[in-house]
Amino acid sequence: MLVTGVFWGTWFTLTRSIEDFSPEEFIHIGKVIIANVAMPMRFIMPGCILFVFLSLWVCQQKKTTTFYLGVASLLLIVAVLLITVLILVPIDNDIKGWTAATIPADFAEIRNTWKSYHALRTFVSLASFLVFAIFVIWEKRNNYN
Repeated sequence: MLVTGVFWGTWFTLTRSIEDFSPEEFIHIGKVIIANVAMPMRFIMPGCILFVFLSLWVCQQKKTTTFYLGVASLLLIVAVLLITVLILVPIDNDIKGWTAATIPADFAEIRNTWKSYHALRTFVSLASFLVFAIFVIWEKRNNYN
């Protein structure tokens, strides 16, 4: 839930209204958010993936619908990591170097790419969490039967 919460919060507070911020405001907000979350997420995301993997490892009933829901959750959270590392981190690294005087000519296009992929990452992480929650609840229920 930590991973989803970080992305969900940013989606609510920034992504949905990103066009309302001037380029200078976007750069400033982007730098602050990057500084706040870059280091913790280096540990939280791999920890999340490890936790989901370990949950599958100890799952008592393999080859069941419940187990495959857990596998789906793992694949979704790995997709979140890939979107982050392959698409969003490079954009973030560019933003860290921008100033009001050095905003690139294709700023609007870059911002829209960031917005689209951030929204995708947010909803994929939410789907991963929801599927994982169902996996955990059903797995626990099946262990009592």
